[in-house]
Amino acid sequence: TAAAQRRWAAAAPSDRARLLRRFAVVVDEHIEELARSEVREAGHTIGNARWEAGNVRDLLDYSAGGAERLLGRQIPVSGGIDFTILEPLGVVGVIAPWNFPMPIAAWGLAPALAAGNAVLLKPAETTPLTALRLAELALQAGLPEGLFQVLPGEGPVAGSALVEHPGVAKIVFTGSTRTGKHIMTRCAERVKRLTLELGGKSPNLVFADADVEAAAAAAPMSFLDNAGQDCCARTRILVERSVYDRFLDLLVPAVSAVVVGDPADEKTQMGPLISAVQRDRVRGLVDGGRGADGGRAILGTAPEGPGF
Repeated sequence: TAAAQRRWAAAAPSDRARLLRRFAVVVDEHIEELARSEVREAGHTIGNARWEAGNVRDLLDYSAGGAERLLGRQIPVSGGIDFTILEPLGVVGVIAPWNFPMPIAAWGLAPALAAGNAVLLKPAETTPLTALRLAELALQAGLPEGLFQVLPGEGPVAGSALVEHPGVAKIVFTGSTRTGKHIMTRCAERVKRLTLELGGKSPNLVFADADVEAAAAAAPMSFLDNAGQDCCARTRILVERSVYDRFLDLLVPAVSAVVVGDPADEKTQMGPLISAVQRDRVRGLVDGGRGADGGRAILGTAPEGPGF
């Protein structure tokens, strides 16, 4: 990987840009294949999966432009000369999650490659297949062998190896805040560069002067898209008291109307959760008609059957 990176960094920016654009073209030629793999592997709806594969293509294409536009300004020095040397870091380790395996992997790998780095991608244990296929497509597009490699494995093993290895110059991690804190500590001990994208909780706010009908109609997919497996899913809806009852009367049928089913079906709006563990966790939030915090459960069930 390091040898491939040195050759890649020595190439002209225009050559790196050309190969990244070719990589984008090859991904575009395999959008449906990648999407179907995401449906089978992660349970994403086919519409979402096609968007995700297309996002990889777009990120590669966008980053290819950046390879030729690594511009900057020097602070002027009176009576002297100052200059900037653009140097890649070397090998970048990208640790991607299972909720959006393809796009989040591309968020890390595309700009890293454009800047002249090599990439070691560690996909989540439950979603390695699209990452492995992207590495094959990179070779098909003409990227040097060893430049972009995939390292499947469990986080405490493969992920920790990337974080602690002295040959990895930077870590890009998307995942839980708890794991992010651990990685930050380990990187700090090695003075290793780090980019973190961690979990969050995002509320919907509905005020009395809002279009309550439109808010209730739009709300369901803000927390049910990707089966709610999204770090910016709206896990709470805060409604002004004077319109609370009206909003709730509109929200319940809007949620009930969401089509849950086979993610390969074009009509499905919400597919299965990633695993039985996640399913049981969600089920545990509603116990006997009461919420986890003791509040009354208005509606909410977990479908039974294969894939659920």
